[in-house]
Amino acid sequence: MPEVPGVQPLLDFLLALPALTAYALITAGSALENIFPPVPSDTFVVLGAVLADRGSLQPLPVLLCAWIANSGGAMVVFGLARRRGRGAFETGWGRRLLRPHQFRRLARFYERHGLWAIFFARCLPVLRVVVPTFAGFTGLGAVRAMAPVVAASLLWNGLMLAGGLFASRNVDRLMELLGQVNAWLLLVAAILIGAIVGWWIRSRRDDGSSADGGSRASP
Repeated sequence: MPEVPGVQPLLDFLLALPALTAYALITAGSALENIFPPVPSDTFVVLGAVLADRGSLQPLPVLLCAWIANSGGAMVVFGLARRRGRGAFETGWGRRLLRPHQFRRLARFYERHGLWAIFFARCLPVLRVVVPTFAGFTGLGAVRAMAPVVAASLLWNGLMLAGGLFASRNVDRLMELLGQVNAWLLLVAAILIGAIVGWWIRSRRDDGSSADGGSRASP
């Protein structure tokens, strides 16, 4: 087996673990991203793919662990936000973050475009956590939120698993490539976040009367 200088100590540690423990770490890491976005779930999937290629794990359980944990974690956060609902933005910091007319515009946006917004956001760092959470605050139906979360998570984790299996003998290069991909995705996310912040600033300058009275409003 060829040595992989950059991540070899970590791989040696994971290879020495019982299979169930390794699966549990992949599961925990994939779920943690929904609470702490700086922890990228795809890293755990790639490492799981490398372990599968080297014989200690199986590809399908790696994918299932990552997929179920990542989707389930997102839906737990969505459910907590949905339980709080609009009331989270009626007082205190919530009201300062979104004024009532801004919240109504956001709710209309999710009602019209929530499925695709959540699907694409699940492939982008930071936004993959933020977008489903705010969908919960606006009261979007659980089934409508779950469908894009589950589909996007399966697609993304499947791609990461396939890439990890294909390039597992060159893990340093694979992790470097994954970092580059995430950097570009983070740039896309930053641009979208900038657009959202721009909307937030503009929309706070009016009381929302024109948007609430017509059909042209959008977030």
